[in-house]
Amino acid sequence: MTGVTAERYQTDTEEQRESAIDAASLAVQRGELIVLPTDTVYGVAADAFDPAAVTALLRAKGRGREMPPPVLVSAATTIDALAVRVPDYARALVEKFWPGPLTIVCHQQTSLQWDLGDTRGTVAIRMPDHELAREVLERTGPLAVSSANTTGSPAATDADEAERMLGEHVAVLVDAGASPGGQASTIIDVTGERGRVLRRGALSLEELNAVLEPTGATLVDEG
Repeated sequence: MTGVTAERYQTDTEEQRESAIDAASLAVQRGELIVLPTDTVYGVAADAFDPAAVTALLRAKGRGREMPPPVLVSAATTIDALAVRVPDYARALVEKFWPGPLTIVCHQQTSLQWDLGDTRGTVAIRMPDHELAREVLERTGPLAVSSANTTGSPAATDADEAERMLGEHVAVLVDAGASPGGQASTIIDVTGERGRVLRRGALSLEELNAVLEPTGATLVDEG
């Protein structure tokens, strides 16, 4: 898509919103990249099961395979289609904070036919608390989504910033105004007996551990 300006869609009216969702969904099905709003920051997205599209996403951001993108889903139940051996403490956090700014790194299902990069057998999953994003996800299935910015730049919190950095790489840009969150998700590795905070974000360690207190589990902060 390099050299092509993204087609930008507004979402002020119901008709515009539906057109934007249709265009974004069709672009994903064609193997193209899109920019869409989430509850944290704007994201650049590709079909998680299309290796060429995921490669294009990493290239657009200036990333290598050693930095695989997380996967966004439209429903918490999808976690069991993508991950195995999800511990009880992780499910407690999902029940409390999904949809929301919590990304969990799990052991991925070995049968999945995808290539997100050098994941070392894991997958990072999140369910966004953004209705429009979930409507797109319901139509496309799981999307590989990373913050809509070039590596080393601040994450885009509105469509203008996303277009400036990635407009020539994406087919469709969905403009829903400023991000309601403006802060990236908190990332937790739940592949071990004890969860580890890999990146501090919108959820604090205190908020997370308060949910886990009744279970006897606690998180280690490595963010």
